[in-house]
Amino acid sequence: MPIYQWKGVNRRKRSQKGEVEATDIKAAEANLKKRGISDIKIKEKPKDLFANISFMQPKITQKDVIVFCRQFSTMIDAGLPIIQCLEILSSQQENPRFKNAIKDIKESVEGGETLAESMKKYPDQFDTLFVNMIAAGEAGGILDTILRRLSEHLEKAAKLKAKVKSAMVYPTITVIVAVMVVMVIMVFVIPVFEDMFSGLGGQLPGLTQIVVNMSRFIKGNIIFIFIGVVLAFVSFRKFYKTDRGQIIIDDLMLKAPIFGMLLRKVAVAKFTRTMGTMLQSGVAILDSLEIVARTAGNRTVERTIYEVRTDISEGRTMAEPLLESGVFPPMVCQMIAVGEATGALDVMLGKIADFYDDEVDEAVNNLTEMIEPMMMVFLGGVIGTLVVAMYLPIFSMAGAV
Repeated sequence: MPIYQWKGVNRRKRSQKGEVEATDIKAAEANLKKRGISDIKIKEKPKDLFANISFMQPKITQKDVIVFCRQFSTMIDAGLPIIQCLEILSSQQENPRFKNAIKDIKESVEGGETLAESMKKYPDQFDTLFVNMIAAGEAGGILDTILRRLSEHLEKAAKLKAKVKSAMVYPTITVIVAVMVVMVIMVFVIPVFEDMFSGLGGQLPGLTQIVVNMSRFIKGNIIFIFIGVVLAFVSFRKFYKTDRGQIIIDDLMLKAPIFGMLLRKVAVAKFTRTMGTMLQSGVAILDSLEIVARTAGNRTVERTIYEVRTDISEGRTMAEPLLESGVFPPMVCQMIAVGEATGALDVMLGKIADFYDDEVDEAVNNLTEMIEPMMMVFLGGVIGTLVVAMYLPIFSMAGAV
């Protein structure tokens, strides 16, 4: 339906303006008059020239989805029908892409589909976990509770993701800056020293000669080096998109000496948080494990969860296969065993997730504190070696004089 922009005066004789969706301009005016608006000036909203160009539209962020869940939950709790909730949420949504998505969902619900089926059409915004929990909420008549749990779950997941990003950003930027500085020195600074030394004659010290040869190589092949780096990056990405590549790289990442422990803690926190949320929402344990496996984000962890699911379907507990996998720490497996024995697995999983959220915080802080001096030593060592190599001939000449 077209959207109309309007200006008018409300019942309190105050100027007001806004947008209204209606089949035509007469229907829009009638709608506004019912709301007590008079002196109406109305026109159809101009079409966005970039509306059909996807990359020109703003992305739907996780924050948009979290706010959507919280507001939706509040409205459902207040007794508003789902269609009216979606209409209100669509009208106040500032992101045009998300606004259109909510409108489509509302129209699908009006057409007889369930809310979960309607949201399933937008997998980038509403993943398998989200859709299955909404379906459980609709079936159990606790949609407001499910939406509140989803918003809490997404907030904690976003915080966890931000922590990991913050741990990776500093070393990545430091390495990039270090490489750029070394390249500038090699391409622009070393040749100046080389010209000066060649004018003086004599044989260069071994370290200086090595640095000069490296400078010549980099300067003479800089285009090929750049192309090689780009090809290596593209090849890595293509390899990682294959099943074998994902399994190999994800397994190596979990075993990495510095980041491996952090990634394991993140995997445990994500698994327990997601699993606990789904069990609390009434999703069956086998369905929950399948959904959690697909959203694990690491193929090694995904494979482990699928194996656990198979073992449970054969009558085993969850804790035993988790412990045998070697991916999850023994303490986590023991706490899960206690949760299974007491019939409070969802509560125990939530406690484990809270504990590992704190563990991730501490691991990120320790990692940052450890990487900072390592990067300083690395930079100092590289730059210092280059400086010494360039001044060795000068020291030799001074010694000879």
